[in-house]
Parts: sequence; C-alpha cells; structure tokens
Amino acid sequence: MKLVVLGCGRVGSLLATLMSQQGHDVAIIDMNKDSFRRLGQGFHGRRLLGKGIDEEVLRSAGLPEADAFVAVTNGDNTNLMASQIAKERFSVPKVITRLADPIRAQAYRGMGLNTFCSSLFGAGLLRAVLLEEQPLEALKAYSDLLNELS
Repeated sequence: MKLVVLGCGRVGSLLATLMSQQGHDVAIIDMNKDSFRRLGQGFHGRRLLGKGIDEEVLRSAGLPEADAFVAVTNGDNTNLMASQIAKERFSVPKVITRLADPIRAQAYRGMGLNTFCSSLFGAGLLRAVLLEEQPLEALKAYSDLLNELS
C-alpha cells in the first residue's frame, strides 16, 4: 500500500512506523522538522517538511499515486481541508480524517468523509475499562456513541 500520513505527532509517527515496518510505501508530512524524531528506527519511508494543505507538498509526497491518506494533525481544520483535497482533487481511494470534535466528525461523515473521532473513541474506551469490558466491547461502545450522534 502507498500511504501518505499528515502529522508526525504520536499517532502519525506510530502509524507511519508500523506501516513502513510491514513493507508499505509511506510518506509522512509535518510542518515541524523536530517532529520527525518521533519516527521509530523501523521507519524507512520519506519525510516531507511542509503544510499538508499545500498541493505541491502533497504531490511531492506522492498523493496522486497513493492508495490511502490519513490526516492526524492536532488541528481539525487542517485535517478536514487536507482530506478534502486528497479525496476531491487527487481521488485517493481511502481517506481517513481524525477529528476531536464529535459534532463535526458526524457532520463530515454525513458528507462522505471517513472520520475518526478521538474524543468519542477515548470516551468509549474509558467506559469499557471502567466497566471491565473486553477491548471489543470498547469498539462497540465507540460504534454506539457514533450511532447516538446520527
């Protein structure tokens, strides 16, 4: 799989390293070059310094040929804009957008974006741990929270 990750924070760096270790072609973009220090030794992909909403940066990352794009910066607006560019301009088959705001996540999911709401997932996971449920129950709780918002 050819993957482009926007955001080299904790989640982005872990995802990029895991996918790279499994032999996938990975490019990761971040505005802060110090963020790339989070990448594990197993990361064999490309690091690109720049804004994830800049089409030239996205082109340099290989987005036109990408199978997937994941936006996991700490900014909902950046993640949304970059994901819309990936989906609409570059026709990337699989686009995943992390959002903190559950209301926006639900609204953009309704417009066809594949959103992952870290707030809802975290709340569902904490609920499962408090109730001593199994990890699959945490995923069910996340799904239930999504359905309640719909």
